[in-house]
Amino acid sequence: MHTNVERVHPFRSSFLIPTMVLYYLYFSSSGVASSAADDARARAFEVTVKEPLPQYPGQWSLTCERRDVVLDTDTIRGNSDYFDDLAARFGGEYDGWEASVR
Repeated sequence: MHTNVERVHPFRSSFLIPTMVLYYLYFSSSGVASSAADDARARAFEVTVKEPLPQYPGQWSLTCERRDVVLDTDTIRGNSDYFDDLAARFGGEYDGWEASVR
C-alpha cells in the first residue's frame, strides 16, 4: 500500500533520503516567539526569530529547521502536530512547512 506522500510526489524515492525541512510560525511579540523558539530548540530544531516585516507589524516570525528529516507519513504528521500545538500553546500561528528536494 502506498502512503499519501508517495502518491503525490513524482520522485518518491527522494522522500526516503534525509533532507532539510523548514517550518514557519508567527507570534505577536519577540518574547513569545523566543519562548516558542526555546521549546523547538529542546526538540533539536535550529531556530531563527525575525523582526516583523513592515507590512505585518506585530508579527514576529519563527523558522525552525532540521536537516535530517526523512519525509514519511508519520514524521510529516508528527511534526505538523507538534508545530500546531506549539503555536496554540504560545498564541501564535503555524503556517506550514517546506522541504528541499534532492
